[in-house]
Amino acid sequence: MPHVVTQSCCSDASCVYACPVNCIHPTPDEPDFLTAEMLHIDPTSCVDCGACVSACPVDAIVPKSKLTDAQLPFLTINSDFYKQERPDRPLLAPVSPAPVVTKERQPLRVAIVGSGPSAMYAADELLTQPGVKVDVYDRLPQPHGLARLGVAPDHEKTRQVSRLFDQISAQSGFEFHLGVEVGTDITHDQLLENHHAVVYAVGASKDRELTIPGADLPGRGSATDFVAWYNGHPDHAHRRYDLSHKRAIVIGNGNVALDVARILTIDPDRLVGTNVPTHALKALRESNIEEVLVVGRRGVAQSAFTVPEFAGLLATPGIDVSMYRDEMMLDAATDRLAETDDLPHAAAQKLNLLRRVDEISGNDHRRIVLRYLLSPTCVRGETAVTGVQFDRMTLATTADGTVQSVPTGEVETVDAGLVLTSIGYRGVALPGVPFDDRRSVIPNDDGRVLDAPGGDVVRGTYVTGWIKRGPSGYIGTNKSCAQSTVLNLVADFNAGLLPDIENASERRKPWRRRR
Repeated sequence: MPHVVTQSCCSDASCVYACPVNCIHPTPDEPDFLTAEMLHIDPTSCVDCGACVSACPVDAIVPKSKLTDAQLPFLTINSDFYKQERPDRPLLAPVSPAPVVTKERQPLRVAIVGSGPSAMYAADELLTQPGVKVDVYDRLPQPHGLARLGVAPDHEKTRQVSRLFDQISAQSGFEFHLGVEVGTDITHDQLLENHHAVVYAVGASKDRELTIPGADLPGRGSATDFVAWYNGHPDHAHRRYDLSHKRAIVIGNGNVALDVARILTIDPDRLVGTNVPTHALKALRESNIEEVLVVGRRGVAQSAFTVPEFAGLLATPGIDVSMYRDEMMLDAATDRLAETDDLPHAAAQKLNLLRRVDEISGNDHRRIVLRYLLSPTCVRGETAVTGVQFDRMTLATTADGTVQSVPTGEVETVDAGLVLTSIGYRGVALPGVPFDDRRSVIPNDDGRVLDAPGGDVVRGTYVTGWIKRGPSGYIGTNKSCAQSTVLNLVADFNAGLLPDIENASERRKPWRRRR
């Protein structure tokens, strides 16, 4: 009886190494791991031992016989992954080498700034070595960053990854310093005076801006801020959202956009007992919103949401999901691949799920409407938002295969009382730390911070997570990202490239980047 990975997969690959027959893929050493939306269990080679169930930090793996109706789509999603021809694999997945601190250089002391998934995975890697001390700093009074404040409150299994982080923080040598802001309460140089190295794991905390007329009107906000509000983030408790209109618009169609749309339309009673604060739950109970439009500028094949997130949305009780049939347009390249069954697995599954949406009939439920090929040009209103004006788009493919959305000359205006934008994230510069304004990341060479893009290595300063690579991947993706950073940090420490703490002034001298 095969096991099945369901929607709450965090992709941290703990199950991969627990599996005795290497039937869970992609593994961290495979090229599609970093872009995979979830992991998959091969139904033909699974021996039903249950080792993966125990290893999974978010209880995402379920025996086939125990799948709920909502989880049944994942049976097909998992098995279809293995229908494409794949190379022979070893009996066991290769295990990434752990960093080894040489006895001559012990003890190692490291400061980590941030306490989200990338920070906690980095701490875990460091604490595999005896005698290592890790101090984790976060400006908030509670740890775990987006794992606590960015995951939707009704995604209870995904939130369970915090239990793993609690186990990490309980290890000898780990210490939290919460309510401490680097740059205000303590400086980068002060951290370096007391640690051999500092690892920045602060994520990408700001939204990309919507730069169109009317974007500053009351009633237009950030989806990220809205998520923080209904998750009880202390910086956002003061916010108020006008939910009196029957329609809201979310611009962007990634996972956060789907989360926001679902929370705006879900029965508030399903949020009772979650971490939604009282003021947010009261506002949602009093909401008049009946319809949320989730709007994308390009076509259905370019939808930014992931397969597991969308499958979960379709299974949410009390919410209808619909779309306009004439917007189910594929670009030429995707259309050709679809006709020959050569689409990549995730893209094919996404289209299969979207085709199911056409069959959903409307009733008295609140609904989410997926809209495509609409590009916002103006947020309408005098003193507050009253709607959005869009350009209708069509798809064109350039000579190099890039899919572009091109205006048709048609305009559509949609009334709404709330407009939330979810069009991407960007990192924010930190005092005393180099920053790449173009990419909105800390410039680095595989985790070693550089004094400028392509420049020299800054001694004792490292980076991991979204602030290292940009906003890509999922909770568990940060594990392999942290591993590569920590391996480089420990290698530099062992090579004597990080001066002793007593010689802190030496670490501020740059050394040439390794080419």
